[in-house]
Amino acid sequence: MRAHQIMTHNVITVSPETSIFAAASMMLENHISGLPVLGPSGELMGIVSEADFLRRSEIGTQRKRSRWLQFFTSAGRLADDFVTERGRTVGDIMTRDPITVGEDTELEKLVSLMERNGIKRIPVVRGNRLVGIVTRSNLLRAVAGMAREIPDPTADDDHICARLLRTLSTADWRPMGLQISVRNGVVHLHGLITDDRARRAAIVAAETTEGVKEVHDHICLVDSWSGYYVESAEDIKAAI
Repeated sequence: MRAHQIMTHNVITVSPETSIFAAASMMLENHISGLPVLGPSGELMGIVSEADFLRRSEIGTQRKRSRWLQFFTSAGRLADDFVTERGRTVGDIMTRDPITVGEDTELEKLVSLMERNGIKRIPVVRGNRLVGIVTRSNLLRAVAGMAREIPDPTADDDHICARLLRTLSTADWRPMGLQISVRNGVVHLHGLITDDRARRAAIVAAETTEGVKEVHDHICLVDSWSGYYVESAEDIKAAI
């Protein structure tokens, strides 16, 4: 999937001259946490988000530095902080030159940019014109929408087994002596692990394979020092 397939098209925007009080009200009224800032010709100039309202003199949260620390802080930085804390327009507090993507950007790159830069939204541009925005909510909807996709007609037992084997065969944590049996979409996993976290990973791999209806865990946990092993909770319960 690509950005244009999940982005919000009708984006609520503000101008640099919009008052910060008006911007805050727009965000609250529309239940959004960020607003792109557009110039007079519709070009993207910046973005204002909840984080930009954290350090404000009105609520007494402006940055407080000791005299000693102020001595080592540049005059320019102190001036920027003053504007951010007391400015009256969006242009005073917005993040300039925000990270942007094109319409054909793949979701993997979008997620990587969000994680690496600690951001919750990325404007989508064509040239320097805003055409949409991708937020974490858009990604959440994309995940939810996957459940409504048309089932794969080739998801029979043989295909399920082959796909799951391909997935697990490349995983460093895969169970030793792995055995997979599938019948009517019901998967049974057998093997040995030395770290119980690998159990959940193997189960998730099975659960997310197209066509799987149910997963049964028969994987044994083995202590690598003593050789002592513990059966799966499912098998222990079945033996009682």
